[in-house]
Amino acid sequence: MGTMGINHRVGMPYPGHPLANSVLPSVGTGSFQNEQNSHFTSMMRSSMGGPGPWGLDIGSNVEGRYTSSLLDEFKTNKTRPFELSDIADHVVDFSTDQYGSRFIQQKLEAAPEEEKAKIFPEIIPHARTLMTDVFGNYVIQKFFEHGTESQRAQLASQLTGHVLRLSLQMYGCRVIQKALEVVHVDQQTQMVAELDGSVMKCVHDQNGNHVIQKCIECVPQDRIEFIISSFYGQVVALSTHPYGCRVIQRVLEHCEDANTQQIIMGEVMQHVCNLALDQYGNYVIQHVIEHGKPHERSAIISKLAGQIVRMSQQKFASNVVEKCLTFGGPEERQLLVNEMLGSTDENEPLQAMMKDPFGNYVVQKVLETCNDQSLELILSRIKVHLNTLKKYTYGKHIVSRIEKLITTGERRIGLSNSVSS
Repeated sequence: MGTMGINHRVGMPYPGHPLANSVLPSVGTGSFQNEQNSHFTSMMRSSMGGPGPWGLDIGSNVEGRYTSSLLDEFKTNKTRPFELSDIADHVVDFSTDQYGSRFIQQKLEAAPEEEKAKIFPEIIPHARTLMTDVFGNYVIQKFFEHGTESQRAQLASQLTGHVLRLSLQMYGCRVIQKALEVVHVDQQTQMVAELDGSVMKCVHDQNGNHVIQKCIECVPQDRIEFIISSFYGQVVALSTHPYGCRVIQRVLEHCEDANTQQIIMGEVMQHVCNLALDQYGNYVIQHVIEHGKPHERSAIISKLAGQIVRMSQQKFASNVVEKCLTFGGPEERQLLVNEMLGSTDENEPLQAMMKDPFGNYVVQKVLETCNDQSLELILSRIKVHLNTLKKYTYGKHIVSRIEKLITTGERRIGLSNSVSS
């Protein structure tokens, strides 16, 4: 996944960034530290008609929640070493506990098949309930990851008829994503088929969008054509949506079919400026500039040309201009720099940008990316305005950057003179 995290203005990772998934449900085992167990455990007990064979030795804790004495011992007796076989008849109880769940996960990673076989029969009858549990979902994910082929197949069969419901649920969506990563293509196909008719509902959902992204990443395109085709004609609307913009980025990354790329990119290219100005659309444009084909990047830069100064003074589009400077070719970069310098010796556009809360970052990026010849020219233009800039909050950023560059530049000149003499 491409990281487009220029976030000095946005204040949070961009929606396609791996860190963004720390706000919304993510895949993987993650940290339990801040996850609070709900009333699930007691609810599950009652839904199963009281203690089952997995809770033979039952007591009640101060919260009035049933818990097995074995789990109590596991959490209090630090001297006794526990193995998976030791928790037979208590597996569900452990799975729905923060520390018990973590114990099972760690053991599953290296457990021999006979150990897994001892606890798996207890998991299967309660698999769907565990999938939506705050701690149980991680145990199911680990079985998908480290279980035997047979265990994986049995768990996948538990998903049948429930894929959409689980995809829209906070913890269930993680299980669906993990399953899509590990099951065979035929099972993938069977799973994604259950989303047909609900693609847009999933894309717009804080949990479901992760499942759609995973479908695009892991399932062959010929099996998810109904997903991809539902985006045609909707690319701009999706790109300006907090979850939709992630999905469009995944399509651009993973769908290599020429027709798909042409349709999606065609819709993007018709609205480059509007998308660049949008709080979510800017990430799609950044993605194309960083990861797209050179001719696509050039087309975007040519559409932005003439508006670079205005764009640089805008919260979201300024990120796009920085990406153009970072990934554009030398000629494209020069085109942008010339536009910022303006047509007179006063360099009004550059002056305005240096004083701007967003534009000043773009000027700093110019100083980072331009060639020596341009750098010398820009420094000479900026030096004239240094004292004035010191009066402006954002101008001060430029002043400190320029003073460092001047010092290193003079040092470089001094070194070259001493070498030549």
